[in-house]
Amino acid sequence: MAERRTNPRTVLLIVASAMFMEQLDGTVLATALPTMARSFGADPLHMNVALTSYLLTLAMFIPASGRIADRFGSRTTFRFAIGLFTLGSIACAQAPTLWTLVAARMLQGAGGAMMSPVGRLVMLRVVSKSELVRSMAWLMVPATIGPIVGPPLGGFIVTYLSWHWIFYINVPIGILGIILVTVFIDEMKETRRQPFDLVGLVLSGTALACLMFGIEIASRGVGAWWIVALLIGIGGTAAIAYWHHAKRHTRPMLDFALMRIQTFRLSVYCGTLSRIAVGAMPFLLPMMLQLGFGMSAVQSGSVTFVSSIGSLAMRVCAPWFLRRLGFRPVLMWIGALATVLLATSAAFRPAWPLWAIYVVLLANGFFQSLQFMAYNTIAYADVPRSDMSAATSFYTTFQQMSLTLGIALSAAALAGSVALTGHAEPHLGDFSAAFLFVAAVSMMAPLLASRLDPSAGAELSGHRDTPGEAKAELSAAPAAVAPAAVALPVGALPPSNGTEGAAQR
Repeated sequence: MAERRTNPRTVLLIVASAMFMEQLDGTVLATALPTMARSFGADPLHMNVALTSYLLTLAMFIPASGRIADRFGSRTTFRFAIGLFTLGSIACAQAPTLWTLVAARMLQGAGGAMMSPVGRLVMLRVVSKSELVRSMAWLMVPATIGPIVGPPLGGFIVTYLSWHWIFYINVPIGILGIILVTVFIDEMKETRRQPFDLVGLVLSGTALACLMFGIEIASRGVGAWWIVALLIGIGGTAAIAYWHHAKRHTRPMLDFALMRIQTFRLSVYCGTLSRIAVGAMPFLLPMMLQLGFGMSAVQSGSVTFVSSIGSLAMRVCAPWFLRRLGFRPVLMWIGALATVLLATSAAFRPAWPLWAIYVVLLANGFFQSLQFMAYNTIAYADVPRSDMSAATSFYTTFQQMSLTLGIALSAAALAGSVALTGHAEPHLGDFSAAFLFVAAVSMMAPLLASRLDPSAGAELSGHRDTPGEAKAELSAAPAAVAPAAVALPVGALPPSNGTEGAAQR
């Protein structure tokens, strides 16, 4: 490791700023989609491809980000990622059609796939263990503030300026970021090179791209059936080929052997089901408020950001909930409550007072964020330290894939309801049907979480079945109460949906 030559807080600020730019971009865009659809002369239902193309590219390239940084150096990779994201932003602003926007968003996604994971890796390499818990907390703030600022900012931009400025605002931030990375961040490489699984990256990328784009095209009802069948067929074949390749490779790009660990396996399964609902929210809610309620973009943005405020409030309360309840009850009962609150969004109508909508969204953001904090922590409870890097790549890939799937499934449910009711365009009842569909998928997660061992993750949460024992242990070792953030690897931080935000998810 290169010798540290700058204050870790400076590095932390640079990394947090890059993450903020990425989180802000996604949530600003979600609010602007109906306006952009009119600009492109496209169906608003087809605009979800602008979100899924970015998320899909993230899922394809995130597994390789850590190994690229090990080989070429953290500073070089981080700087290149910011530059690529910035170039993608310029291309998005200049896009004349929806499909050129999709291509530009994929360029952005390639940069984003390296920017956040490598940024976290840079932080972990310069921050001491004694500073890590506090640094983790600070690093999570931009992932939460981005979804808070994004919707109202997006509404303001498309109402009073032009949707192009959604992407142009990234340019000065990106240029400044490249300069600061060059000046303040050291080049850090691994001295021992691990074999790079190029075949695995190609096979897994092909499988993810073809399967998700096949589902995406089918969900929007565009394209011939044979195109969908061909994409899913190629994707399925590539997935099977990767499965056999991974069993033979010593360091596969995505290591399915990790699924033998119960806590990791259940976190992947349950987290995927829950994140499908989270991925649907940034697509369905702004469109419902604008097309169904008749709100302007700036008005809808002033509503949708409320759930992120609930997410921010959770940061303070999560250790207390996990310590008092333990992981299993949080994943079961808090997860069920979060799903019920999501389903309540199906009942939103223009006659509802705004404060009632705010209360539902605020509570939903709070409990969803707590649920995902638990998923993102329990996933690594029993993973050996030697497998932490592989586990992070695997888990983060499935995070992004499930968010992409959420958008595709919600678009399919919305289009299906429109077709069944014979509407020319989505009505409020169609949005309600889509919300209830994704909520039904999400409700399977707390049911599956009931299979988790009641004592799972007790060392991380500080929870004990017997209050007396917990009190005695807390008196003897107060530090045990805090979540074991120091044991978490790169990428273990809750995401962002906007995406887990949008968020942290």
